[in-house]
Amino acid sequence: MRETPTQYSRYFSELTGAEVFFKLENLQYTGSFKLRGVANCLRSLSESDLQKGVISASSGNHGAALSFALSGLGANGSVYVPENASSIKIDAIRLHGAEVILYGNDAGLAELQARKMAQEQGITYVSPYNDETVVAGQGTIGFELARQIKNIDAVFIAVGGGGLISGVGGYLKQLNPEIEIIGCLPENSPVMAKCAAAGEIVEWPTLPTLSDGTAGGIEPGAITFEYCQQYVDDYVLVSEEEIRIAMCRFIDTEHMLLEGAAGVAIAALTRMAKDYAGKRVAVVICGANISRETLMTVIHN
Repeated sequence: MRETPTQYSRYFSELTGAEVFFKLENLQYTGSFKLRGVANCLRSLSESDLQKGVISASSGNHGAALSFALSGLGANGSVYVPENASSIKIDAIRLHGAEVILYGNDAGLAELQARKMAQEQGITYVSPYNDETVVAGQGTIGFELARQIKNIDAVFIAVGGGGLISGVGGYLKQLNPEIEIIGCLPENSPVMAKCAAAGEIVEWPTLPTLSDGTAGGIEPGAITFEYCQQYVDDYVLVSEEEIRIAMCRFIDTEHMLLEGAAGVAIAALTRMAKDYAGKRVAVVICGANISRETLMTVIHN
């Protein structure tokens, strides 16, 4: 695991009036924060359970991290992936040896099928977010942030199933309950925000979004819903155009790649800039796995 750097951004600080730092999980192995949760989960399994193999579901990043970690442990696994998942993310899963099984057009449907098959085969299902060990693994980002930046006022985090924000928010809130944890979602797939507003996990229609890593439904009974209720102070929804502009600004000024989900967090900070002027803010750049086709759409639109 890499302890990823946290980088001050002069451009975004001047743009927003806040003191802005980026937590660069785009530099993590496999290009995403997901390896943290996967590694923690797999290391918690017994040797016999690990050698039976595991099953999971992913829109891409979780699956690539699982495949990478399994390869390092000499174990095998299968990943159920929505048929509309990014091609670069599917290739990343296959690169490290895990089997890819295309199923349905929504991450939630793939999760349900993967869990069903794991139960039928009597092997471990590794959830992308609905697992205590996965959430705890993602929480190591909060541990690193607290060491790297003193006196953080707020952290902006993209939200899909809620594993990342549950882990990071849970850790940081224990250190300082006054730190604001801001959940960032695309308007085209605002599922966790809608669940929070309803007070329960609900189904919500989703549209195509640049933030493919956060798209889709939430598994019934997901532990992350309760964590989000405890730790998330506010939700911000952003448009596809706001995501695109945020991604272009980051690429132009920070000179690094990022994926749509990371763009969501930047776009949310930009939209809320007036509320955070003069404050010290961290934005989790959760990943860099973007296909060339999507990148061309972003920069030439």
